[in-house]
Amino acid sequence: MTLLMGAVAYDPKVVAIWTGFRTWLTERGLPFDFLLYSHYERQAEDLVDGRIHAAWNSPLAWIRCRRLAAARGASLRPLVMRDTDRGLRSVIAVRADAPYATVHDLKGRTVAVGAVDSPQATLIPLSLLRAEGLRPGADVRVRRYDVGVGLHGDHIGGEREAVRALLSGEAAAACLLDASHLLFGQEGTLPPGSTRILASTAAYDHCVMAVNEAAPASLVDRFGALLLGMDPADAEVRRLFELEGLNAWVPGRTEGFAALETAVDETGFYDAAGRVVAEDYRP
Repeated sequence: MTLLMGAVAYDPKVVAIWTGFRTWLTERGLPFDFLLYSHYERQAEDLVDGRIHAAWNSPLAWIRCRRLAAARGASLRPLVMRDTDRGLRSVIAVRADAPYATVHDLKGRTVAVGAVDSPQATLIPLSLLRAEGLRPGADVRVRRYDVGVGLHGDHIGGEREAVRALLSGEAAAACLLDASHLLFGQEGTLPPGSTRILASTAAYDHCVMAVNEAAPASLVDRFGALLLGMDPADAEVRRLFELEGLNAWVPGRTEGFAALETAVDETGFYDAAGRVVAEDYRP
């Protein structure tokens, strides 16, 4: 039997990434292959239905998979995640010369966010505003940039458009991942000194490799052990790590998804059984 994993093709490099991992894994005796999906919702359904054994899931996809499985009396488990998927934060950025001292000063203003399904640029930071007593759509206007809908924020084009709206004065603040804020400064989207951080969320986790309970245990265990044992001192491993954006695979965990669970429930994005109920979400 071959262990079959799903991944979402949010970027052309995904083909090179998982083709490289497939070669590396099969050379070490693991029968492994992968399927590419155009969005996370079909991947989530296929994982729970048993059409694939494992899924390289966004945090939002993990929540949906877990709810879908629980509604059937089944379960999933987190296998591994990237070290760079632990302890992330979203930020609310404003222009450096803006008069705002706290998020409460944004009342009546426009906040730019990423895609409707972006955990880091929409769901989690807007949940932060709610916790501070600011209702999105009521106390603050929300300008959303739906780039790459269905990719759960893996396509950061929406975040890039949000900061452009901030710089142009179309928005008073922009929500994005802290790493994206750094990247946009490095690439020139954000000129040096043009913005400052008004607020930051608590730390949360991002992508996780999920496996279903029907997956062959021996293959899953071997898959996890091989990934956790990958040595970046090896040139081919280092190349794959650079493409995939990690320094090491680490054991998967779920405690870092609590903030997103809250945001999903606040917005009614998925219901308790994992059904898509967000009215304006069409992947």
